[in-house]
Formats: sequence, C-alpha cells, structure tokens
Amino acid sequence: MTTWIEISGPVKGEAADAIADALLDAGALAVDVADLHAESDAEQPIFGEPGMALSQRWADSRIAALFEGDIAPDDIAAIWTALQAQSAEALGPHEFRVVPETDWVRATQAQFEPIEITPSLWIVPTWCEPPNPDAINLRVDPGMAFGTGTHPTTRLCLAWLCELPLPGKRVLDYGCGSGILAMAAAALGAMDVVGVDIDPYAVETARQNAAMNRLTARFDVSDAALEDAFDVVVANILAGPLTVLAPAICAHVKPGGVLALAGILSPQIERIREAYAPWIALSVSAEREGWVRMTGTRHVAVPMPVNTLR
Repeated sequence: MTTWIEISGPVKGEAADAIADALLDAGALAVDVADLHAESDAEQPIFGEPGMALSQRWADSRIAALFEGDIAPDDIAAIWTALQAQSAEALGPHEFRVVPETDWVRATQAQFEPIEITPSLWIVPTWCEPPNPDAINLRVDPGMAFGTGTHPTTRLCLAWLCELPLPGKRVLDYGCGSGILAMAAAALGAMDVVGVDIDPYAVETARQNAAMNRLTARFDVSDAALEDAFDVVVANILAGPLTVLAPAICAHVKPGGVLALAGILSPQIERIREAYAPWIALSVSAEREGWVRMTGTRHVAVPMPVNTLR
C-alpha cells in the first residue's frame, strides 16, 4: 500500500505564503494552509470571491506539506529546520503523520448526501438513491460551479422558490453558478427560466446539469440580450457584487415582480437595503447560520437605468 508523510506545524501571518512555496520547491507534493484555530471560538473567517487572491491571511495558520513515503523523515525534518532558521521565528515546531493510500473519490462522495429543502424538493448527488422518489429530486454533483445545496445561502434561495406560485411565471437566476436555482424554478413549474453568470465554466456546468435533469432553462454569460423583465429574480452572490449590481439586477425585475438576494451576512444588511431602496424595499425574510435572505417587491413606477452584467 502506498503511503505518504505529512509534516505540519504552526506559522504566523503572511510568512505562510513564502514557506508554502519553499516546501513545494523542496519536493513537497502538496501544501495546505488553514486557520490554526479552525472549528474553535477563535476561528477567523476570511471571505473572498472564487478565483481571486485573498487580501488577508490568518494571524496564526497551520501549514502541512505532503511528501513521498520513501523520503526519510530526518531529511524532511531538515527541510523544516532550515525554513525555521530563515523565517525569523514565524515557523513553529513540526509533527509527522503517515497518510495511507485513500480512495479519494469515494471519500469525497461520502461528504455529500441527499439534502432535503422541503419534503417535496431534494438535492441528490448522482451516486445516491433519492430518499423520497415521489419528490422533485434535482441531481447535482460537486464541481467547478458554486451551488450544490450544501451552503446556507443556496438553501435559503431554494426554500424561497418553493414558497412561490411559479407556474406561468418567468424566472431569472442572476449569477447562476451550477444552475441549481434555475433548475429548481423549472422543476417547480415556472413557464420560462433563464440563468446568467460571468463565468463561462459555470454556464456550461449549468447547461449540463439542466440537461441531466431533463429540465428546460436557458443559460448565458451575459444579461445584455435579456429584453424583458421577469416576474421572479433571485441572486445568490455576495454582498459586494450585489451592491454594485443593484441597478442591473433591479432592471430585470418587472413592476410588481419579486426579488430575493442571498450571500449576505448580518452586518451587511443595511448596505444592501440602501443600495436597492430606489427600486425595491428589501427586508430580511430568513436567516441561516449567520447568512440572511432579503426579499422585496419592485415598485410599480420607477425608471430604471441601463446597466448590465458583463
């Protein structure tokens, strides 16, 4: 059986980046940096956009490097000691762990189980049997696009869609990711469903997911071609983009139409409320694990600026 050796220890601040690079240069197969205080009261959450470099680091991190199992532990320890001498005491003492060969596909799949949104709507990975065959079972696997049903913001949006009378309605999923919200709207009876995202990989993933679930929805990388407003618009992004995109998002909500926003933390509520106030009076309609969902109805007669997702 193939085994590997992991060496790990504490590291301070931004020194983690340089030390991680040095470990890779010294022959490490992989290096992981995580919050030293993860899963404790001292855990420090850091939020960022997918694909963007983080602008901050944990004050205290744990760095772990994986080496081939046939390398002598003393040789790996010597690499660590040399880095300690160069890091001005930023790198702490090390410990070893033997990592056995693992079926990573099966181990990853074991982390994802069917998710009940409501008794009539489930998110089910393709390798699992639906717990309720009579329910709507959306088949979505973890992949390159955000939205597998595990994140609180996704669940908040899915639950909101389940509360709406969608038959005969036109629905827009703004920032569609995996397409899970668009697919749910289609499965719940919406007449016309569109999803847009700036990430072409997300759009392609959404198209594949919709086809796999035999659901009809259109997906595109821009909202510029959308000529009409929608009865229902949902945007599960983050507070920063939601603030900047407020005019564009509201432009796609028809007068009297409804909007749901997610990806918002409790301290960000007022910022979002103010950004959308000229068109929609938003209020918090649900909360889950520190994340909130804000919803509202577009005013009947407010001129909309021209501003689109590019």
